[in-house]
Amino acid sequence: MASSQIPFSMLCVALLFFSLPLIVSSIGINYGQVANNLPPPKNVIPLLKSVGATKVKLYDADPQALRAFSGSGFELTVALGNEYLAQMKDSDKAHDWVKQNVQAYLPGTKIVAIVVGNEVLTSNQSALTAALFPAMQSIHAALVDCGLNKQIFVTTAHSLAILDVSYPPSATSFRRDLLGSLTPILDFHVKTGSPILINAYPFFAYEVNPKHVSLDFVLFQPNQGFTDPGSNFHYDNMLFAQVDAVYHALDAVGISYKKVPIVVSETGWPSNGDPQEVGATCDNARKYNGNLIKMMMSKKMRTPIRPDCDLTIFVFALFNENMKPGPTSERNYGLFNPDGTPVYSLGIKTSSGGSGGSKNSTGGGSSSGGNTGGSPGGGGGIYTPGITENPSPDYMSISSAGVKFSNLHLICLFYTSNIASAILLRQLGLVGAYCLGG
Repeated sequence: MASSQIPFSMLCVALLFFSLPLIVSSIGINYGQVANNLPPPKNVIPLLKSVGATKVKLYDADPQALRAFSGSGFELTVALGNEYLAQMKDSDKAHDWVKQNVQAYLPGTKIVAIVVGNEVLTSNQSALTAALFPAMQSIHAALVDCGLNKQIFVTTAHSLAILDVSYPPSATSFRRDLLGSLTPILDFHVKTGSPILINAYPFFAYEVNPKHVSLDFVLFQPNQGFTDPGSNFHYDNMLFAQVDAVYHALDAVGISYKKVPIVVSETGWPSNGDPQEVGATCDNARKYNGNLIKMMMSKKMRTPIRPDCDLTIFVFALFNENMKPGPTSERNYGLFNPDGTPVYSLGIKTSSGGSGGSKNSTGGGSSSGGNTGGSPGGGGGIYTPGITENPSPDYMSISSAGVKFSNLHLICLFYTSNIASAILLRQLGLVGAYCLGG
C-alpha cells in the first residue's frame, strides 16, 4: 500500500529497507463468525463497503471467506488461533500452514498480515505464552521461504492488561512480569517492520465506573477533555489516550521501539447487555462507532504523541454473533444483524452514495434493545470534586470482545489523595490500563 507521507512518517511505520505494506489511516472491520446464522462470506462485501471499510480482519483463515474476497480489493488480515501455537514450533508445519492458508489464495485475495495468537501474554497460560514468540518466528520464516515476507507481515494482538501503570499516559509502562516475553516480540517488530496490535475498549472503563468516567469522553462527543500533566498533551477522547499510553510504554522500554507503530486491532461498543453492563445501549453504540468511523473518514487519525503517524483501527465487529459465550454484550457488538439489516444507523455517507450502516441516512432499526434515538451530548467532560459515590480504588476493567472466550481483568493501581489528580484519573478511567490488524 503506497503512502504519501514524508520519510519521518514512513519510519514510524516500518524500517525503510523493508517494503511491507505501510500502515495509514483507514477503516478496518473485524469479521467474526462465532454464530450459526450468518450469511455466506460473499454476501458481506456490500455491507463492508456500505460503512466505507477497506480492511477486514478475520479470526482464522476460513477458506470460504478467503475465496469470497478474491478480487474484492479489500486488504485482509488472517489469524492463527491460540490452539495452533504449539504446533508452529515445527518449521515444517508452519511452512505448510502458510502455503495452505495464505499462499494458495494469492494474489487474488490481498492478504497483508497474519496475526499469530490473540491476547496470549495476559492469558495466564505459561505454555501458551512460551509458544507465542517461536510461532511468530516460524510463520515469518515460512513467509521468507515463500518470498512473501515483503508483502505480508506477522504480528500478535494484545490486551491492554499488558500495561502496568496507565495514568497519566506519560507515566505508562509495561508490566514487569511480562517484559521477558514481550521484549523479544518488540525486537521482532523492529526487525521486521511490523506493528504491535492492541485491543482497546473504552466501554469497559465506563461500565465499571459510570459516575466518574465521562460518557462524552468515551463516545467521541464534545467535551472538555483533560491534559496530561507529564506531557502537556490534551486528550478529548479515551481511545487516543489509551493508544498514547502504549506509545509511552514502548518509549519507556527503549529508544529502538519508537519505530514500532500501533494498530488498534479491536475497538467497539455493545448495543445491548445485561442489566449490570452499564452503558451497553444501542444509542451509545451508535455514537461510539458512528463518531469513530466519521473521524476515520474525514481526517487523519493521529494521536498527540505520534502526530506524524496515521493510526489504523479495526472496529469490532461486523455482525452480532449469537454463539459467543459470556455476558449478553459479547453477542451484541455487531454493526449488522445476521440478516444484513443494520443494528443502528451510523449516519455516514460512503463514496457510493449510500448511508453506512443503514438503508437511509436517518433510520436504522434494532433488534438489540436499548434506545435508538438520542442527540450528541455536549460539554461536561470533566467531573467536579463532589462525587463520592465510589469508595473503592480507581480502576479500569480490561477485556476483549473479539476473543472466543470473554475474559475480564481488573487492575487496581493506587489511591490518590490529590483531588485534581483524582478527578483526572476518574475522567480518564485508565488507572489500570487498557488500550489498534493491519
